[in-house]
Amino acid sequence: MTTDSAAVLRGVRALGPYFAVETGPVPPDGYRPLGALFATGPGAPLAVRIGEVAGKLRTAEPRVAASITHLGLAARFWSVTLGMLAVGGLVPEFDAERVHWRQPADGPLELWLPGSAAQPAGPAPAEDVHRAAVAGALAPLATAVQAVAPVADGLLAGNAASALVGTVRQMRRQLPAPDHRRVAAVAGELLAREPLLGTLRGDSLRRNSCCLYYRIPGGGLCGDCVFDRAPGSAVSPAAGVPGTSRPIR
Repeated sequence: MTTDSAAVLRGVRALGPYFAVETGPVPPDGYRPLGALFATGPGAPLAVRIGEVAGKLRTAEPRVAASITHLGLAARFWSVTLGMLAVGGLVPEFDAERVHWRQPADGPLELWLPGSAAQPAGPAPAEDVHRAAVAGALAPLATAVQAVAPVADGLLAGNAASALVGTVRQMRRQLPAPDHRRVAAVAGELLAREPLLGTLRGDSLRRNSCCLYYRIPGGGLCGDCVFDRAPGSAVSPAAGVPGTSRPIR
């Protein structure tokens, strides 16, 4: 592994679009500080994005769009964090002022990190990942989402856990087995502590909550849903890894 952050980010980009991060001396045009993503209020960028997602999903329920938006963003932060750890032994720092973002019309959130916004992981990498992804990104993200719609803490924690498991499963396809085992071990430690503790069921890794995807027109259930069939219907869980049935991430 290498500690050259630019080289690490090039390697992470090869894992897929959810892992890709830009870097350089200055952020590209149109990027804003990460703190803006976590801002609250009716005109805040996240509130606007949730409204756009509601339109694409054809739902009139703000909490449904808020949950699906949160799930995709959680997957994005997990992917960057675990990708950098696996490829280069680094952990990003999601600093509200130094890290920048841009939301394209379609596709995942675009991120830009300065070279200094990453540090080598220590002897307890799960602690480093928790500090970076959970405290540095997912906690302020949850606060911002709940300022837009009444989404329960347990649902958001379940989203974060589902996104974590989905990210690790995705990485299995691209990483050598030893690197994937290290990432999976870190994920296991994260699932055994707050706020993810108790969000998934044992070895099945099915959720104890629902992301509400079934409530959009034609939504159905995800592969790790708490429900065996959608409430009020006979729809069974979708096959495949958690999250793969969701069109917007």
